[in-house]
Amino acid sequence: MRTLATILTLSCAFLGFRLFEHPSSTVITLQQEVENVGFRWAFGAIVGSAKDRKFVAVTRDTILNTGDEIKMCVELTKDCFVYLIHAGSKGEVSLLFPYDLRDLNAGLAKNKNFYVPKGRVWSKLDKNVGRETFYVLGTSERLIELEALLANYASADDSKKPPIAEQIIAEIRTVRKKFRTFTTLAEKPITIGGNVRSLEKAEEVKRPDVSTIAVQVSANNFYSKTFTIDHQ
Repeated sequence: MRTLATILTLSCAFLGFRLFEHPSSTVITLQQEVENVGFRWAFGAIVGSAKDRKFVAVTRDTILNTGDEIKMCVELTKDCFVYLIHAGSKGEVSLLFPYDLRDLNAGLAKNKNFYVPKGRVWSKLDKNVGRETFYVLGTSERLIELEALLANYASADDSKKPPIAEQIIAEIRTVRKKFRTFTTLAEKPITIGGNVRSLEKAEEVKRPDVSTIAVQVSANNFYSKTFTIDHQ
């Protein structure tokens, strides 16, 4: 009888341990999938002929023409890091946001619109046609290796920039591959006033506020999106 009682006691203890362990592991899994990357992001363009200019949201790969204008906006809603990188048609690379990597040392303000380019100015597509790519990366931790490459590129002589530019693009791919298991928890538009509308004469002077077509991004540790512009 003692033997049977001992077996039953050990069996219950084992089952109790398993039952306790399983819910705990589930809780840990859920806790890992937290919303620690959060920001609002907008990418707009003014397109069309001089007599029919329109303000549109750029939400996917698209075609833009010489003379079209583009502008972006980033607003942090979490204590995270957002990198906006442009790769031009001639192989050149530029960091659009943050404006200066040194800004990350003190941390960037939350709930503030950071425009690219700054202020009310818009970037007009010049006559250098070709493929242009914009990389948006959001992370819970700084991308130190990528930052180092960007800093090296900015300080390098023009003759040494092309290989560093290739390293930057390769590092972006490496980072995306490293974090591919993490999930985007939400990516939803918070549009005010519609995605597409004609420009009135008053707006032609001051230009529309691109933040009105922002998308709210929420992610677990990492977010990445690429926009390719076929500049014609």
